[in-house]
Amino acid sequence: MNTWWRRIFLSLVAVLGIILVYTFIYQWGMMVYEDDPQSYAHAIQVVIESLTTAGFGGDAPWESTEMNLLIVAMNLTGVLLVFLALPLLVVPLFQQALQDRPPELTDLSNHVIICSYTPRADVLRTELEAANVPYVFVDDDPDTVVELTHDGIEAIVGDPEQEETLRAANIDFARALVADVDDETNATVILSAKQLRDDLRVVSVVEDDDVASYHRYAGADEVVRPRRVLGRSLAKKATTSIFAEFQDTIQLGDKVAITELLIQGDSDIAGQTIAESGIRDRMGVTVIGAWFNGEFVPVPRPDQRIDENTILLVTGGRDDITELKARTISRATNHRDRVIVGGYGIVGRNAAELLTSGGISCTVVETAAGDGIDIVGSVTDEEILQTAAVSDSRAVILALDDDTTTIFATLVVKQLAPDVEVIARANETENIRKLYQAGAEYVLALSTVTGRMLTSVLLEDEEILTPETQFELIRTTAPGLVGRSLGESDVRARTGCTVIAAERDDELLTDLGPEFTVREGDTLIVAGSDETVNQFISFAC
Repeated sequence: MNTWWRRIFLSLVAVLGIILVYTFIYQWGMMVYEDDPQSYAHAIQVVIESLTTAGFGGDAPWESTEMNLLIVAMNLTGVLLVFLALPLLVVPLFQQALQDRPPELTDLSNHVIICSYTPRADVLRTELEAANVPYVFVDDDPDTVVELTHDGIEAIVGDPEQEETLRAANIDFARALVADVDDETNATVILSAKQLRDDLRVVSVVEDDDVASYHRYAGADEVVRPRRVLGRSLAKKATTSIFAEFQDTIQLGDKVAITELLIQGDSDIAGQTIAESGIRDRMGVTVIGAWFNGEFVPVPRPDQRIDENTILLVTGGRDDITELKARTISRATNHRDRVIVGGYGIVGRNAAELLTSGGISCTVVETAAGDGIDIVGSVTDEEILQTAAVSDSRAVILALDDDTTTIFATLVVKQLAPDVEVIARANETENIRKLYQAGAEYVLALSTVTGRMLTSVLLEDEEILTPETQFELIRTTAPGLVGRSLGESDVRARTGCTVIAAERDDELLTDLGPEFTVREGDTLIVAGSDETVNQFISFAC
């Protein structure tokens, strides 16, 4: 709208300039050609009457040809201004008003209703799109709905607590509803949805663990708690090299495991290429993906170098992976068992509780005093970090609720203690890369965890096994691959994912070669990044 106000202002200035110029010419003409001097106020009146073709007052008729021509020119100018105003201002304003009016209903069916829109919903949106599941956002902010609509995203405006709004979202033909506003509002949304359709599957996202039971009582079929999962995941990442029980390896049967490994400085394989490290030849472990500076590379080349802070996604026998893990840990920092937690919200609290329960020394830094807070201050303050003995710590977990603050805190920590690992929470996936550039060793976004947990609940034929890791491991059917071998399908080259195992007739098959052919009823276990897994779903499902 700023563009329109500027256009209107400039138009008014131009019209005022025309009036003033004609007024001066009219005064001069009446004095020279009619010998009838006029006041400036009277001249303005005549000019405005002529431009608007409303009349000519007491001066008409004029005797001189020059003055009559001047009046004709003013008349034509007024008509021209009217014709210019219509296409340049009036019509576009009406069109803009119609375009910017947010939709108030949808005709989708078999869709997911998402109340409301937040940036963390983007991961869920992309997962649903990959699975060809329609969805509609319901939000009470008209500007948000207009922006989503302009981006081609289905959305309607309205209060999701009101039954009328849910009817406009076509709740009678929906497959599920996600309540993701806030803990109190979600409870009302659940009640309204169940009042309209008792059989509708309702999933609620809670921030505070204590309210989960209230949401279930209100009628929620599933309650997901992503902040709790995220906090515990960050704690596990910060303690991987301290206690084996915190290592988050995913075991598939008795023979195959999958995990992600952070390469620490001064470790045995840091600085080597994948081929030189002997990961596959000597240890029998397969690298199925890697994050280099926060960018996922599926099927990395043997000559790619494993630098400090590279994250490898590997699969193999559990004993082999345990051996490889030992070679990724820096001996210089292995003895440290102190962890600093910056931020004591729900994420930070869960991280601190898991650390404490594992016997790990934990120092909590928060801006406000309270139970569980060890140091009051900002984790972006150098003096506060020095008081927390950051240089003698194993890692710093940044569980802050603002990505900008988290990025700045990462820079401060790395300036003071370059060898200390930074394990960071991000709210939006677009800031993950920035945190890696700032020096963080491991980043996990709340939007990623939330989206994966919701997807696993909403999609019957897809189960996400790792909502709390940077890689995604799913169990899914693949009707598009039935009757085709893995070699023929060329899944890794086409999607960047790796088929780790297959479930067939209650049996887990882990030794899958290129000749393995997918049968009707098979369930595949597939690993990759969020983006590559979505490509696999679109390709195979």
